[in-house]
Amino acid sequence: MASQAVRESIQGQPFNDVLNELHAHTFSGAPGESDPFILSELDREFIAYALALYYQCDHCQQYHGRAIERLRKESNAKPWAWQAEFVKIVLFLRISRPNVSEVEWQGWVESWRRFATRLHYRYPNFACHIAYAVGIARADETLMDLAFESLTRHYPDGDTLLGVIRDIDRVVVFMKAATSKNRTDPIVRRQLKARGIHI
Repeated sequence: MASQAVRESIQGQPFNDVLNELHAHTFSGAPGESDPFILSELDREFIAYALALYYQCDHCQQYHGRAIERLRKESNAKPWAWQAEFVKIVLFLRISRPNVSEVEWQGWVESWRRFATRLHYRYPNFACHIAYAVGIARADETLMDLAFESLTRHYPDGDTLLGVIRDIDRVVVFMKAATSKNRTDPIVRRQLKARGIHI
């Protein structure tokens, strides 16, 4: 039997084990350990994919894109060019209040609300989940307030709202670390290789 090379982790296996456990708590749940989810696994994967696009992490886009396709197939979802909608969402969310005038901001808010409403009929709460996640990821209080307003309309029960926000926040915390790691690992490997260190 031929031996297969195993690629060593830059961070080390114990750290990766913790990341894998965090991934389970964020997406699939760890039986008997994870808090219950309010958002579906597909909702959480949508948020992860949007953050992967926003932070330009090809590895995460591929991983979460495959998960979305699998979950959509399992649920017999209607055909939908969802990737194109994500590009539009991310383009919308690249705008931040401090970078535009008051007139531009008001125009942006009106356009965003029309766009988010159209998406809501396709997939409920889709846009406000992602906007809140991006708001958390870049610590954009204005965007978080705007998205929170929508979340409170869609989730009037306080416990449900808290659960939704927890689900979104967990995905953001996981993805911010994952996108950084997946985007920088090749650079670190290249740097180490230049010094004769192969991981």
